[in-house]
Amino acid sequence: MVDMATIVSLCKQRGFIFQGSEIYGGIGSAWDYGPLGVELKNNLKKLWWKSMTSRLDIVGLDSAILMHPRVWEASGHVEGFQDPLVDCKSCKHRFKADQVSGKKCPDCGGDLTDLRMFNLMFKTHVGPVEDSASLVYLRPETAQGIYVNFENVYTSMRKKVPFGIAQIGKAFRNEITPGNFIFRTREFEQMEMQYFVKPSEADKWFDKWKEIRFNWYKDEIGLGESRLRFHQHDAKELAHYAKVAFDIQYEFPIGWQEIEGIHHRSDYDLRRHQEYSNKSLEYFDEATKEKFIPYVIETSEGCDRTMLAIMIDAYHEEEVKGETRVVLRLNKSLAPIKIAVLPLSKKDDLIAVCKKVVESLQHRYVVEFNISGSIGKRYRRQDEIGTPYCVTVDFESLSDQKATVRDRDSMKQDRVELSQLKNYFLERF
Repeated sequence: MVDMATIVSLCKQRGFIFQGSEIYGGIGSAWDYGPLGVELKNNLKKLWWKSMTSRLDIVGLDSAILMHPRVWEASGHVEGFQDPLVDCKSCKHRFKADQVSGKKCPDCGGDLTDLRMFNLMFKTHVGPVEDSASLVYLRPETAQGIYVNFENVYTSMRKKVPFGIAQIGKAFRNEITPGNFIFRTREFEQMEMQYFVKPSEADKWFDKWKEIRFNWYKDEIGLGESRLRFHQHDAKELAHYAKVAFDIQYEFPIGWQEIEGIHHRSDYDLRRHQEYSNKSLEYFDEATKEKFIPYVIETSEGCDRTMLAIMIDAYHEEEVKGETRVVLRLNKSLAPIKIAVLPLSKKDDLIAVCKKVVESLQHRYVVEFNISGSIGKRYRRQDEIGTPYCVTVDFESLSDQKATVRDRDSMKQDRVELSQLKNYFLERF
């Protein structure tokens, strides 16, 4: 398996991910997605969004990052979203209490402070006066925006239980020990879906969504099944809101880690928001004439963690003619650049043909036009960034009106008529 340092280096060198504020020395656990990274990430989000909202029983939402502070009291985050923390008096390094044993710093051997509780929510203020009345939080999760809009959505969209609400958005957690590249950061993106069901049907839907989500990683984004598994939370791991919880884990270089949580949240969230807001969130079933607070089945995916899993899973090194070829075998739907158009030389007549090819394809695909370096080096660059196909225009193209199409994975080459390139790629994407 590739190590994390290799992935970090590739991401910077090829324009996927950069250190945040790098020219100022960087800021801890903040990363900027470069031109290729943002394309890959957007492709991932599009796939997830389509998989959810193409269903008749799921609609979308984009809720605000700043919410009424009572939301976070109702959710339990003000009271319970805390980690025990200790500091080293000598080197000033900070640790979660469960990362150390005894009273000595694991880094320098210095004395540690007494344990104190640290709330992971970022605080800020609205308006010109910074006092307790203006206090708000940057949301630590996107789910609460769905719960507080439950009634708005089902009444305006005339939805009947069971139905779901999907959302993609930023969340913020003041992690004590972030790290491992984009695996754990203080600013991250979640792709969450909350599915509202009758209490009597919750177990059935929990099992169903477990299966749907596990298969999505295999079939839709192409992660290797041998590197995927379920992990059930035991009593110590189980969150305060969860009746049952499973993680979908991926085998990273740092070990098996969560990329998505599937949680049976019972009626905890809607019941708490009903209590704290004094607003009824009961659902009336017209068919059975019963009124109840729906149970919630949650699927919560870390977009950035999945990005990292995709990069690791796609990375391959192989020997070709005595040289090492690095190739990202990305799923075609995820690849940031779909097609590279490459003239064999910088001759004007070849470049003119290439530009016509680009114009014919770029309305449907993200296309790159590259004339720098030898054709072999340009192929290698496209391999490293995961481009599925390269179209090479050579001097024969001027007479036979054909181009060479090279497949990334097999390196097989087809000679295709220029007029048929659009159809050729329609069959392959």
